[in-house]
Amino acid sequence: MKYLHTMIRVTNLEDSIAFFKVLGLQETRRSVNEKGRYTLVFMAAPGDEQAPVELTFNWDPEPYTGGRNFGHLAYAVDNIYDTCNAMIAHGVTINRPPREGRMAFVRTPDGISIELLQAGGALEPAEPWTSMPNIGSW
Repeated sequence: MKYLHTMIRVTNLEDSIAFFKVLGLQETRRSVNEKGRYTLVFMAAPGDEQAPVELTFNWDPEPYTGGRNFGHLAYAVDNIYDTCNAMIAHGVTINRPPREGRMAFVRTPDGISIELLQAGGALEPAEPWTSMPNIGSW
């Protein structure tokens, strides 16, 4: 058995690709199916292409619910503070700040929870993160 990928449905392909690019993922493959009326975009962290996230964009709009009951995707990052600052610079809300220098949560444009974990040991706790409150659910 081999893990292949995680699929999430997205309502705006460009916004979702931009979100994952801020995290450092790159597009590795794209498939457009005109008959099925959908586009698949696979994105993965450099050097970890065997574990992509598949963004499924159905051309005919439909509401998607239940992002929280999905759980979350998790990514290790080299510097959680720099990553969170990059997310903020791109208009992303930090729902659960990395107060202890180790873990944060954000949401994709479609409300899917993403856990960011500091690779290796936690960074030294630092402001503004240590006093930043949670925002919304994560």
